[in-house]
Formats: sequence, C-alpha cells, structure tokens
Amino acid sequence: MFAHWVAFLGHDELAFGAPTDVAVAVKQHDEQDPNAMVVVTDATTGRVIDVDLTGSVDDVAARLVDGVPKRRGRPKLGVVSREVSLLPRHWAWLSTQRGGASATLRRLVDEARKRSVPDDLGQQTVDRVHRFLWNVAGDLPGFEETTRSLFRFDLDAFDEQVSDWPADVVAHVQRMMSAYRGAGPSEIVGPSPVTRTAR
Repeated sequence: MFAHWVAFLGHDELAFGAPTDVAVAVKQHDEQDPNAMVVVTDATTGRVIDVDLTGSVDDVAARLVDGVPKRRGRPKLGVVSREVSLLPRHWAWLSTQRGGASATLRRLVDEARKRSVPDDLGQQTVDRVHRFLWNVAGDLPGFEETTRSLFRFDLDAFDEQVSDWPADVVAHVQRMMSAYRGAGPSEIVGPSPVTRTAR
C-alpha cells in the first residue's frame, strides 16, 4: 500500500495524494497565506503529520524520499529504522533467534497480522477515523454524538449524523472507511494520488 497524506484547510480538502505532492501543495499555499491553519494527516492512520515547511518548495520536497520523511534505514526496500524499547530479557531472547532481532520482529508482526480477525479491521478503522475527526472536525455540530455512534459501530446512525457536515470531511471519512465497508484494503486511502485546491 502506498503512503497517502491529506491536507485540510478548515473543513475543505486542500490536497490528497502522495506525501511529496501534499507537502508541496501545503508549502505553496503557505507562501500565499502564511497564517492559514492547514492540518495534514496520514490518510491511513488519521495521525497528524508535522510537515517542515522551512526553505523553498524544492527544500520541502527534498526532505522526503519516496514520499516519506528521510530517516535511517533502507527506504528503497521499504525498510524504515525506528526506535523499539524492550526489556533486557526481550533483547536477550531476540539475540538467540534466527536472523537476528530485526528479522525476528518482522516475522512476529507478520504472523500476528495473519491471525488478525475481521473485528480488528473494524476497530482500527474506528480509531483512525476518530483521530482524523478529532483533528479536523472536532468543532462541527453533533461531534460527540457522532463519535459515540462511530465507537458503537452504528454506521447507519453515523452516516445520518455526518450527512449535513462539510462534503470534503464526509468524503474523506468514507474514503478511510472503504475497506471496512467491503471495498478491499487497496481502497482504504482512495484512488490514485491527486491534489486539488480547496474551494
């Protein structure tokens, strides 16, 4: 699955697509209106992305490699290095495993993913949609009741409650929920990357 970001200016979608494209769109908008409050989130997780807008448009783009912030690891292979905190006994056990600590952790994660039940997808979807709504739509009418419906998995009530919300917010929520609604994992962040200017 490719990484996708989405940028919102208030309740209007400013850009959606590959991280580099979204970061550049946000930078270009910032140059026109530096006081605008633009929120960028990961379209898969709903988490807020802190985009470094210092320097030129080229500088902003150069800080991303294949659409993700530069960091240690082997980005061309999709390998990203991050800190993992474990107790000494965990490190001791990992050091005895075939392939070393990193290979063992990857194997354990893959095995856990295979054992995941459908309910996991539902809970993950609810969590990421809630993160997005909290950051972009927390000031909309009926927010608390809407999120209660979301956490109850009452999607009929949820759909009715968001029906009067801004179209871009609703469209992105449906995009995030598409896999849970049966569209398939590849559709969780929508179609091919595009960016567009907010209305």
